This record gives sequence, structure tokens and C-alpha cells, in this order.
Amino acid sequence: MSDILVLYYSRSGHTAQLARLIARGIEEVPGMRARLRQVPPVAPVTEVAQPPEPEDGAPYATKQDLHDCVGLAMGSPTRFGNMAAPLKYFLDSTGAEWASGALSGKPAAVFTSTSTQHGGQESTLLTMALPLLHHGMLLLGIPFTEAALTATRSGGTPYGASHVAGSNGEQAISEHERELARALGRRLAVTARKLAADA
Repeated sequence: MSDILVLYYSRSGHTAQLARLIARGIEEVPGMRARLRQVPPVAPVTEVAQPPEPEDGAPYATKQDLHDCVGLAMGSPTRFGNMAAPLKYFLDSTGAEWASGALSGKPAAVFTSTSTQHGGQESTLLTMALPLLHHGMLLLGIPFTEAALTATRSGGTPYGASHVAGSNGEQAISEHERELARALGRRLAVTARKLAADA
């Protein structure tokens, strides 16, 4: 089995739900397995250290997860049209992986959740894409051959999977958002498997 890292930060749980849907899509591809990992929160002043393992959800990511994976799906809620600080903090610590080319040539995809339809989904996906391009990764989106991408009236973009959660987080993930998240996971897994076969 080859592992695809599904790396995310989630505050209210919506991004974590998308991560699990993408993981499901990955595991629909024979020979591929999803490795769910999250990053811990950060604060300007740390009063209490985070426990070495989170109380719930996926384990915290390590740099070894980046080395071990054959592909990466990365997700964050939107913060002013940008990725959230905890994910950026983790990425900013990957200089050694950049220098060694640990992620170079591996496929990647991004996903996000926002409160509103126009809350910065596409700009957030683009902010996550930039460091992955610097790492030499091969960025994948969602093609319009996925019928749900044209039909959706909630989340889902050609840049990556997304969810519109509502101003109070009251909106469940829609059927189109589910379809697109799983489709992105499958596309990432199929691409990683083909690249591994050609290596």
C-alpha cells in the first residue's frame, strides 16, 4: 500500500470532514491508503503546551509524514482569503524538506471551508498551492468533467474541494461538495499510482 498524506487544520470540524471525504476517495483506488494528519493550533503567546497527541481527530503531522507519502492533499479553513496560521506555521518549518526535494515530483491537491460563498475559497486554495509549487509538487485540481462542479450551488472549485459552512457553521456538507471531495481524492490517488509505476 502507498500512503497519501491528507494534512489539514480544522477549527470547527468542517475542514476535517472534507479531509475524511478526500481520504475516502483516495482509498477507493486499489493499492492506495490515506494517512490523515492535522497540525496543532498556534498562538502569539503560548501559555500551555499542546499535548503530544490531540485529544480527538487525527494525530499531529510530523516531517516524516512528508517523506513517506507518495502524494499530498492539504486543507485549511479560510482566514481573510488565506490559509489559517497553524498550517502556514507548519509549512514555514519545511525548509529542510524543500532543500532536499522530499516532495518534488509528487502530486498534490488542496481543499478549504469558508463561512460564506464569497468568503475567499479560491484565494485560500491558491495560497496553499504556492508553497507546494515551491516544493516542486505537481498540483491537481478538479476538472469540469466532474458533473458536480457545474451543478454545485455551494462549494467546489476547479482549484480544489471546498465547503460553504454558513456564518454559524450550520450548513452540512452538500451532496455536490461530497462528490467533489471524493473525486479529488480519487484523482490524486490515481495520479500518484501512475507516477509511482513510471518511476
